[in-house]
Amino acid sequence: MPILVTGATGNVGRLVVDELLARGAAVRALTKDPALADLPSGVEVVVGSLARPSTLPAALAGVEDVYLAPMARTVTRFCELAAEAGVRRVVALSGSSVGDETDGSSGPEFAAVEAAVTAAGFTRTFLRPGVFMANSLGWAEPLRTHGEIRTAYPEATQTPIDLSDIAAVAAHVLTTEGHDGRTYVLSGPEALSLREMAAKVAVALGRAVPFVELTREQQHAEWVELGIPGEIADWLLDGFAAVVARPQVPTGVVEQLLGHRGVTYSEWAARVWPAAVGPSVIRPSGVSPSRID
Repeated sequence: MPILVTGATGNVGRLVVDELLARGAAVRALTKDPALADLPSGVEVVVGSLARPSTLPAALAGVEDVYLAPMARTVTRFCELAAEAGVRRVVALSGSSVGDETDGSSGPEFAAVEAAVTAAGFTRTFLRPGVFMANSLGWAEPLRTHGEIRTAYPEATQTPIDLSDIAAVAAHVLTTEGHDGRTYVLSGPEALSLREMAAKVAVALGRAVPFVELTREQQHAEWVELGIPGEIADWLLDGFAAVVARPQVPTGVVEQLLGHRGVTYSEWAARVWPAAVGPSVIRPSGVSPSRID
């Protein structure tokens, strides 16, 4: 039977498809935009979305195992339809913010997904990654426009994870036994401050990149100007402050499950940052000038 991957155009779901294929699994991909997903040959494609439950029965027919992208708004209906279709196991992408009820937190939505899946009685595994390495691409615009990295709380120390490691864990859990009822908190292999990450970006770009420390108020204003709601900006800044006071420590779960070290920030930066910024946009040092399917 095929494994259904929901959100197959999403940043993680698309990678889960590739990881499952590499393990020899049959894959059915649910996507609202097959052209955007650019799915490999051999993948069974169903056009639809978790946001439109009417599209789910066709996707769920004949499926026992599902990778579930997080969508709190429709998760209860998904669970009803999946139970009717005979789904046995659900591996759900959640987040390490579960339990955080503060304004702007993603925790309540992830908790809602976990609660619905648990209540439905599926054999289940929850994946709770922390901060994504890709989040630091928020620095790309200041790099392009000002030739500098700008952030508040430069000593905030996190354990960023590459999306490919999340996908690899999801595929591993879907294709092996021993994960029923487990909740895996995922991190990258190292703890890095924002200042240290910025330095690694400079190495990946092969040039000096000025680092500008912002006040909390300055960072908040910049984010709001970019369209981030104020309560989310506050929540993010509170998170930075928390990991200044209590630096994060790698969980080691990726290594335990996959049997090898996860992707380091330096490896990820060398692969992603040159294309994100471009080879000739950053001014030389010293020249003055900031999706789920």
